[in-house]
Amino acid sequence: MFHNRFGAVARLAELGCVLAAFTLAAATAARADGCPKPSDEIATDRPDVTNSSIVVPVGSLQSENGINLTGRNSGRTIDGSNSRWRLGIAPCLEVLIDLPSYTDNVRSPGASGFSDVAPGLKWQISPVPGKIDLSVTAGVALPTGVAAIAGRGAQSYIQLPWSWELHDGWGVSGMFTEFFRPAELTGQHMSETTFVIEKKLSERISVFTEYVGDYPDGARPIQLINSGGLYRLTPTQQLDLHFAFGLNRNSPNYIVGLGYSFRVDGLFR
Repeated sequence: MFHNRFGAVARLAELGCVLAAFTLAAATAARADGCPKPSDEIATDRPDVTNSSIVVPVGSLQSENGINLTGRNSGRTIDGSNSRWRLGIAPCLEVLIDLPSYTDNVRSPGASGFSDVAPGLKWQISPVPGKIDLSVTAGVALPTGVAAIAGRGAQSYIQLPWSWELHDGWGVSGMFTEFFRPAELTGQHMSETTFVIEKKLSERISVFTEYVGDYPDGARPIQLINSGGLYRLTPTQQLDLHFAFGLNRNSPNYIVGLGYSFRVDGLFR
C-alpha cells in the first residue's frame, strides 16, 4: 500500500515538473505572430476523440459540450454534458479543464455517477501554417467522481495531438496518449492511439472517420470506428454529431453523440 501511494505521489510530482517545463518553454519559444488569433474560426477537441492540434487564442474562452448514448451488450447509458473549458493565457498556450459529467444507467447492467474533474495545460509547438501542427497536452484527473465511472485515485495523462492539411479540403490527424492510473489494482498504464481522415465539404461543414484504439496493460484492447461531422453556425459556434461502433467484444456496441461549442474572445482587453 505504501509503495502504491509513493508511486502515485511520484507520478504527480513528475506531472508537475512537465507542466512547469511546458509553461517555461512556451513563454520563451512561442512565436506570437504564428499562433491562433481571435479572427480564426473555432477549432474544437470534439466530436472525434482526437483533440485539436490548435490552441485557443490569447484571451479567448472556449466551451465544448456534448451528450452521448452508449450501448454495451444489453446495457444502455447516457452521459453529459461532457464539458471542456479552454482558456488562452499566452501565445500558443492554453489551460483547460474537463468538468464532471454525469452517467445515468438507463438499462442494466451499468453504473451511474459523476466523472472526475481534470485540469490540464496545452502548448502548441508548431504554430507555422501549412505544415504539420503538433501540440503537447498534460493533465490529471482528480479523484472527485465515482470509482465505478472514473476509476480510482488521481490519474495523469500526456497527449500529442497532430494534424496535417492536405489538398482540396482533405486532412489527416491523430493523437498519442499515455494514461497513468497508479491507484488501480490492474491496468495501471494505458496507451491510446487515434487516426482521422477528414474532409471539408464547405466553409461550414466538415466530416470525418476515425480509428480509436485503447491498449491497457494486462487486458484486451478497446477498438472503435468513429464517424461524424460538424457544422459551424458562426466562426465561433459549432454543432456536431458522431456515431461510433466497436470492433471487438471488449468495446461498446455503439456510441451516438451530439454537441455544441462556442468561443468568447477578448477577455484580457
